[in-house]
Amino acid sequence: MKAIITDLDRTLLRTDKSVSEKTVSVLKKVQENGIKVMFATARPRRAITTYEELLHPDSVATLNGARTFINDSSIDYSIPHDSVRKMLSGFVQIPGCVISMETSKGIYANVDIPEWAPVVTDCFPEIPSDCGSIFKILVSNENIDLNQHINSIITDDSYFTVAVGTLFQIMSRTATKLNGVKAMLKAFNIEPEDAVYFGDDNDDIEPLKWCGTGVAVKNAIPEVSSAADAITASNDEDGVALWIEKNLSK
Repeated sequence: MKAIITDLDRTLLRTDKSVSEKTVSVLKKVQENGIKVMFATARPRRAITTYEELLHPDSVATLNGARTFINDSSIDYSIPHDSVRKMLSGFVQIPGCVISMETSKGIYANVDIPEWAPVVTDCFPEIPSDCGSIFKILVSNENIDLNQHINSIITDDSYFTVAVGTLFQIMSRTATKLNGVKAMLKAFNIEPEDAVYFGDDNDDIEPLKWCGTGVAVKNAIPEVSSAADAITASNDEDGVALWIEKNLSK
């Protein structure tokens, strides 16, 4: 095995978003043994700085693969602005939608979301003039089932995944965790059969199945568990570290 690739939330991170000393120790040990450590996350890079400083991954795929950082460069897959406007036009007509956009200049939203600290704007469906490239649209609604509307709103050049059952994440069709994983492995000349992938949610299924070994944490959704080669303990039980320690750490 030459690469360990892991999702962060609900996989490597505990529910309180912490990383155990055991996980830090195990990942450090495998890196010392020449195994690359990589992240594949739905988060933007600014939201994983703490974990990069703590764990020193060799590369990271962020925003569900919309931005993959390798060495000092990035591979970007953005959504065309015309498509963004069309989708925003659909969502703003649905009462109660909380809408945000991850862009090259930060996050913009139609309401304040304290944990994300967005630039709050009332301009949707227009696009803020200073936002740059748009990598992801996020939509949620506490009162209406968006599954009834999403397929009529989404454009042909985009797709969506659903996180924790309610948060709709819309990206370019080229922006997937799988493409991010492929780019990271290619950069280090590592074949997929020499990589293990850990995940818990819908957007982890493709890379989990594509890598040589796919491991689901115990708290993964059923679809991920069914696609996995192995199931480890939950994120709160250091499942990733336990599997590595048992199978890779010498």
